[in-house]
Amino acid sequence: MLNNWLKTTLLMAAIVALFGTVGMVLGGAQGMLIALLLGGAMNLWAYWNSDKMVLRQYQAQEVDAQTGGEYYAMVRDLAQRAGLPMPKVYIIDEAQPNAFATGRNPEHAAVAATRGILAMLSARELRGVMAHELTHVKNRDILTSTITATVAGAISSLAQFGMFFGGGDRERPNFIVQLVIMILAPLAAMLIQMAISRAREFGADRGGAEISGDPEALASALRRIEAHAQGTPMAPAEMHPETAQMMIVNPLTGGDLRGLFRTHPATEERVSRLLAMARHGG
Repeated sequence: MLNNWLKTTLLMAAIVALFGTVGMVLGGAQGMLIALLLGGAMNLWAYWNSDKMVLRQYQAQEVDAQTGGEYYAMVRDLAQRAGLPMPKVYIIDEAQPNAFATGRNPEHAAVAATRGILAMLSARELRGVMAHELTHVKNRDILTSTITATVAGAISSLAQFGMFFGGGDRERPNFIVQLVIMILAPLAAMLIQMAISRAREFGADRGGAEISGDPEALASALRRIEAHAQGTPMAPAEMHPETAQMMIVNPLTGGDLRGLFRTHPATEERVSRLLAMARHGG
C-alpha cells in the first residue's frame, strides 16, 4: 500500500512539474513560476471542488431512497458491507452504460451510474459494478483520479492558450515550438493519467468482487459494458476526455486510438483475473 501511494505521489508531482515546464517554454522563468503556483493552487482547489465539477460536467442528478429505488438501496447495502459511510448517489442521463465514483475521501464521496447501465445490467451485475466503485472510495483512489483529471485538463488549456502566457516577446517561442508544446503536453499528461489509472482498476475489480462476493457477475458486467460502450457515444466524456479514466470502462469512442491511449487495462485481462478469483473461491 505504501509503495502504491509513493508511486501515485510521484506521478502527481510529475503532472505539476509538467505544468511548470509548459509555463517555462511558453513564458520563460516568469511563466514557469506562474504555472507552478497555478498548478499548486489548482490542486488545492481540486481537493475541495473537483468532485462537484465532474458531476456538473456530466449533469448528474442526485437521488435518495425514494427516487433512487433499488439502485440506491443496493449502494447502501454494499457500503455497509464495505464498512463505508453512505455516499451520495447520482444518476447520469446518458444511454452509454458506465459508472464512476468521485469525492475527496470516504466521508465526502459520491457514486454515479448512467441510465444506460441501470437499464442494461441485471441486478447481480450492477451490484458488482457498484462494489467496484465503492472499492475506489475505500482505497481513496477517487481523490487521485479527480485531481489528475482536473490538472490534466488545465495543462491542455494552458498549452492551447500559451500565446497569452507571461513573458516578453524575446521569451516567447516561435510558432513551431508552440505547436509542438500544444501537441506533446496534453499527450504527456494523458500518459501520466494512464499510469495512475490502470493499476488501480485491477485493485478495484478485486475489491469489488470481494465486497459483492460475486467475481463472475462483475466479469459479465465488464464484458457487456465494453461491448455496448464502444458503439454508444457519451457527449460529456467526449467533451472532457480527461475524465475518461474515472469510468469503470473507457467511455471514449476513438477507433484505433482507444487502444493506443487506453485509460484502463484491457477488459479481457480484467475478466480473466476475475474468473480466476471465482475458480479459486474468491
